[in-house]
Amino acid sequence: MTFVESIKTCLGKFVTWKGRAARSEFWFFTLFVLLVEIVAMVIDNVTGLAFHVGGVSAGYGWVYLLASLVLFLPNLSVLVRRLHDTNHSGWWYWIALVPLLGGILLLVWFCSKGTTGENRFGSDPLSAGAEVFS
Repeated sequence: MTFVESIKTCLGKFVTWKGRAARSEFWFFTLFVLLVEIVAMVIDNVTGLAFHVGGVSAGYGWVYLLASLVLFLPNLSVLVRRLHDTNHSGWWYWIALVPLLGGILLLVWFCSKGTTGENRFGSDPLSAGAEVFS
């Protein structure tokens, strides 16, 4: 999956909690979210919209908050679908609340190859017959 296909798929499935997401789809969309938030922070700082705490700029402001809110559900849904690809329930996301170990475990799962063939969450997103834009 290419960078642009990943963005289109994730924004199109912004509240789709079923199915699976390949590593490329997840990581390209994560990169897209990071780039959008960096650009939003730059816009906030250049336009003077950045929040100030104790007279010091917080580094982000209204544009960043708006971008984060718009991308929150698509980001969460692709995260859940990525967990499904590794044959884990989306509820495993809550393991992130365990300090240090939870984040490491999620990172390992996000970087791991997905289940080959069909699993309990659907068909393999990398198979030749997989539907990308459903």
